[in-house]
Amino acid sequence: MKILLIGEYSNVHNTLAEGLRFLGHEVMVISNGDFWKNYPRDIDVSRKAGKFGGIQLMFKLWSLLPKMRGYDVVQLVNPIFFEIKAEQLFFFYRYLRRHNKKVFLCAFGMDYYWVHECIEKMPLRYSDFNMGTELRTHEDALKEQADWLGTAKERLNKFIANDCDGIVTGLYEYHVCYEPLFTEKTHFIPFPIHAENAAPLTTVHQPLRIFIGISKQRSIYKGTDIMLQAAEAVCKQYPDKAVIVEADGVPFEQYQHMMDNSDVILDQLYSYTPAMNALLAMSKGIIVVGGGEPENYDILNEQELRPIINVQPNYESVYHELEQLVLYPLRIPELKQQSIEYVKRHHEYIKVAKEYETLYLSH
Repeated sequence: MKILLIGEYSNVHNTLAEGLRFLGHEVMVISNGDFWKNYPRDIDVSRKAGKFGGIQLMFKLWSLLPKMRGYDVVQLVNPIFFEIKAEQLFFFYRYLRRHNKKVFLCAFGMDYYWVHECIEKMPLRYSDFNMGTELRTHEDALKEQADWLGTAKERLNKFIANDCDGIVTGLYEYHVCYEPLFTEKTHFIPFPIHAENAAPLTTVHQPLRIFIGISKQRSIYKGTDIMLQAAEAVCKQYPDKAVIVEADGVPFEQYQHMMDNSDVILDQLYSYTPAMNALLAMSKGIIVVGGGEPENYDILNEQELRPIINVQPNYESVYHELEQLVLYPLRIPELKQQSIEYVKRHHEYIKVAKEYETLYLSH
């Protein structure tokens, strides 16, 4: 098949492209590299700052139109698949729909249905937008609501979701927001991880190395602030037993190098599941402290492995689980081995690419 992947989310499309090419398909990736993360792509459509940057990008997208036709499959990483206004994206979506055979929409992150369902129906016990039945009211949550509810972004997301051939959800959280509304066309496929070159780490450092990636703009929203505070408190309590390694807004390659040789990674306090960042760490034998709720294992039909140290979305839970790792390190090698096996079993990039291939062919 001839396949066009548009947009990027934490290296999903670049990794998927590798798997699909291995299976013999012709694949093109057009993206902005996921902003500062700068993931590989075949055609770069990153936007320069300022109004002139927007004009430049529009001219580039217009010039690329001939290269965005004649595909068997087009897959959009998000309703906002280029860095332009939602109102302008209607044209590009209609062009893609008219000049290609099949179009799939991904539910991998922030969009209208994620915001709306978490606020209105609350299918999750906690999320980016709710804690139980209480709505979260911090600045980022309110900004995303204003951005997606009652706006052109909402109209675009609804239009694409209703019109496209299929919707792919990458995490349990997004699946429960889409599947009840689009039961026939929603398909859960795990994120792909290319772990071939990873050097699995099964030894345990002394002191224990705790890794955390910091994005200051999203720290409160993702719970990084709470996780960092808990880790700092544990390291202060046990200074000879644990240290923190921080990566603050660095490109993907540098981030990976900083992550290597860590024992533990702290990732997304309000998630049910490990996403790309955590899965990459697990492939290296790094233990994830974050989202590992029962629903995560259930959707994968995983009955044996339990490598993720699941925490509740509060300081006390994170502190307790980190303290247990520091005080009782004998279980760490087993958790490291399980982490590697978990990724191989469910997220190996060629296995995942075959699931996408099956989906594409079924339509």
